[in-house]
Amino acid sequence: MSQHPLFISGLDLADLVVNSDLLELSCGAIKDLQTEASSDQQDSCSLSLRYKLEKKSKYTLIAFTTSTLSRKELLQQGGDLVSSTTLMEMDLPIFDFLCTERNRSFSIHRGAITLFKTHFKELSQLKTQIHDSKTGELLRTPLIVTGHSIGGSVASLFTLWLLDNIKRNQPPPKLPLCITFGSPFIGNQGLRQAMLECLTWNSCFLHVVGNKDLFPKASISHYDSPTQSAIEEYKAFGTFILCSEKGCACVDDLEVVSRLLEITRRQASCEAQEIDYYVEIVNDLKSKVIISGDSQLDLSYVQPLKAGIILQLEAIGVEMTTQQQQRKVDNKNLISKLEEREKVLMAERVQTMDPRKRLNQIKIKMAHLEWYHKICKTKGIGYYDCYKNQLGSSDRDVTRLKKFLTNYWKNFVEGVERKPQKEGAFIRGTWLYSGRNYRRMVEPLDIAEYYRDSDKRDYQTHGRSRHYILLEQWQEDDDAEKLKSSPNNKKKQNVAGILTEDSCFWAKVEDALISCKLLKSGTSSAVEKQSAKENLDMFEQYAMNQINNYAVSPEIFLKESSFMKWWKTFQEIIETSHDSPLCDFMKNGRYLQYEKGSTFLQ
Repeated sequence: MSQHPLFISGLDLADLVVNSDLLELSCGAIKDLQTEASSDQQDSCSLSLRYKLEKKSKYTLIAFTTSTLSRKELLQQGGDLVSSTTLMEMDLPIFDFLCTERNRSFSIHRGAITLFKTHFKELSQLKTQIHDSKTGELLRTPLIVTGHSIGGSVASLFTLWLLDNIKRNQPPPKLPLCITFGSPFIGNQGLRQAMLECLTWNSCFLHVVGNKDLFPKASISHYDSPTQSAIEEYKAFGTFILCSEKGCACVDDLEVVSRLLEITRRQASCEAQEIDYYVEIVNDLKSKVIISGDSQLDLSYVQPLKAGIILQLEAIGVEMTTQQQQRKVDNKNLISKLEEREKVLMAERVQTMDPRKRLNQIKIKMAHLEWYHKICKTKGIGYYDCYKNQLGSSDRDVTRLKKFLTNYWKNFVEGVERKPQKEGAFIRGTWLYSGRNYRRMVEPLDIAEYYRDSDKRDYQTHGRSRHYILLEQWQEDDDAEKLKSSPNNKKKQNVAGILTEDSCFWAKVEDALISCKLLKSGTSSAVEKQSAKENLDMFEQYAMNQINNYAVSPEIFLKESSFMKWWKTFQEIIETSHDSPLCDFMKNGRYLQYEKGSTFLQ
């Protein structure tokens, strides 16, 4: 009999942290920092913020903490939200990167952002200390950013600031890990959405919350209130470890976090806790399993999903054996809601983990595109240029096919990235062939749309979707493990029916055409012309290399293709003495034999 997973699935990060020294290390650093500051006059300031930077051989750690007075004042104020518009008025635009086309605004906890702005100069100096002065990248050692209470909120903002500076399209960098203890939620739905749009960012945050600590629960005091608008509510992000004297449970479902914190706030006697409370919890964590399996209730006749929920609720301090009637009703309602929520999530996981559910639809759409590809070839213009010029209704119909396929593969890539590394690698390997064909077939259509606007250039830097980059990167990682050799006879024989291997080939052709125009133009500066000449030299070498490797479709040599337009323009501007392998190949008409698998190469 198959069993449901025991409620919440996000145990990977928690397992790593609980079974390592990260929690003890982080909590200990905060405790030491507070001890150092205890006799300092700064502790009497309501906007005090202390931090400490430790550089070790195996890691770099930054700890943040605030004075007891700061925490108490902020708790009394309730910590209202500050909008992104107000942040601009406060001359603090460094979080503007969180605004996107789909997510135009966000709000941040007033107390946290006020502390951040007050100490912005010191935080800027701190930021430079953890970056390589030459490359501008983070130091090679793993970076841990940690903080307690409102200090943890500043730690989260500081980590967000760092993440924006990391080049996401480079080989995967070592991302910082932010660990907070007893910190309030720091933003609204807009902030959460911005976090989720950057796929790897959410996994950089781990929040430890004790069931008797009031401070992290104060920000959800209006949870489920009909008078509180959705945009004004605080929303969680990251992964949470909820703790009590009975154990701990890991929660990565952000919709569930608020419900669990709310019920522990109702049932436990809460007050603002100092770091010592978390030091005691952390010291006890390693002796407890995340789900102990020990319950005060007889769960032998309870469905596995419901049993898992009850075990985790007990672990975070919810009293399941209460005799109070209202609490019994609250517990029963909560369990029912969590069961429904988990069943929805399980259905979503199945759809994401098994893309074969929609594979038949994908195959049908791809077959339509392949037919369109063949029809375009008979017109003597080619697939890319036919779509770019939008000459007929069939060209416009392809736009709908492209949208369907792109949505599917974007969702697929996002789903793979959210999975644990080993599982994600397995799925990537399984679907590499389909992803490669999709990229080679569909990305040229995106390139065609991009260059319809005559003012645009450099698609790979300014227009390329991240999911194409990742699909290509996964393919290259797979190819690197295989022995590479010169083109074999089979590849030469089949060249007539191949798709161009480099899905960005047409973007390079378009940029080469732009370089030709710059050289011909009388208004181009000397610098522009020199740059254009260098770009054309590189394109010649690139194109000849692709031809030699039988990596381009013969359709690039169709009379009306953009590549042949480039060649015609290029001939008009080059000197008669110009000599290159590509010029020799084209001038001598050897390209006419390419489709037959011959380039007359010695």
